[in-house]
Amino acid sequence: MQHSAPLSTSPQSYLQRHRPDHPILFLAPAVLQKTVRAFQQGFDGLVTYAVKANDRPEVLSNLAAAGLTCFDVASPAEMAAARAACPDAVLHYNNPMRSAAEVAAGIDAGVASWSVDDPGGLSKLRAVPRSTEVAVRFALPVAGAAYDFGAKFGATPEGAADLLRQVAAMGFTPALSFHPGTQCTDPKAWCAYLAEAARIAAIAGVRPARINIGGGFAADRGDGAPDHAAVFAAVHGTLAACFDGEVPTLVCEPGRAMVASACVLATRIKGLRGKTVFLNDGIYGGLVDLRDMGPTGLVSVLGPDGPRIGPRRPHTVFGPTCDSLDRLPDGLRLPEDMQEGDYVLFGAMGAYSIAMSTAFNGYGVHQLEMVAGLGA
Repeated sequence: MQHSAPLSTSPQSYLQRHRPDHPILFLAPAVLQKTVRAFQQGFDGLVTYAVKANDRPEVLSNLAAAGLTCFDVASPAEMAAARAACPDAVLHYNNPMRSAAEVAAGIDAGVASWSVDDPGGLSKLRAVPRSTEVAVRFALPVAGAAYDFGAKFGATPEGAADLLRQVAAMGFTPALSFHPGTQCTDPKAWCAYLAEAARIAAIAGVRPARINIGGGFAADRGDGAPDHAAVFAAVHGTLAACFDGEVPTLVCEPGRAMVASACVLATRIKGLRGKTVFLNDGIYGGLVDLRDMGPTGLVSVLGPDGPRIGPRRPHTVFGPTCDSLDRLPDGLRLPEDMQEGDYVLFGAMGAYSIAMSTAFNGYGVHQLEMVAGLGA
């Protein structure tokens, strides 16, 4: 584990001892490293980490300590963050829209794999060493995720076949890439993409060396732990069925599913007005992801003497800023016996919380504390 001071046993023990008045993200390195090992043992391919989910050095260094050496980066800043935590980090630059300066930064950093989804993006890689892997990203109208990533990136299958031919003709190592969308729970989404990958390769007449199946793996939001093993089994079975002869190797790039369960976000109740709750964090801070993902079932309330156990009812919850848009999705169920000054703890908040927190109105999540565990 990567830490320099004794850890509190849990978020609850830290809060009861220090009584902070600002939100804090708590990270349990043991939980994070256990998740890394589960992906490495269950997935028959290269496991990378999508740095965008949480780029804190405490997270990246613990991923490296667990044996993860490959990072999916989307910017030069993420390249630097990965290399700071892991000097020998292998970088996959999978943001297909890059400026000329960003391409130059990737070349200087020795990026091992690039993705493209249009001819213009490929033309920008002319100076990239020809031994490098270039993955063609494609998109399909596949259901199963909380929201679709294909609206922004991804060529059509026909366009992907043309690009794959161009990648091979330029002397790059050809590969294919896709992303089923965030919080995807249906293994059939990956299967549909893999079947299309095989069709694209056949049309292009190019055998991809690897297929990047993206992230999208779901994290628990209080409705049951996602079955990643079922996804892995479906992926491996479909790959074998769709490709004859030499089967491409696989890459995955979990972000949310890798880091979410390792963190708890602690907020504090600033005030109560009937069924309306005002917290010291909201959608401009660490709770931004709830705006798009909906209420989470992993919520508890900690009073001065321990957890609040009163009947739970739906509440209206506002964040601390002056903006009335700073409101969580309706329906967050909280105990009726909670009081001003209590802490509201949100579980599985390691992804897209501190990474997306702003300082609007002087609020936001800026402190991360490591703890031995996440239980009481």
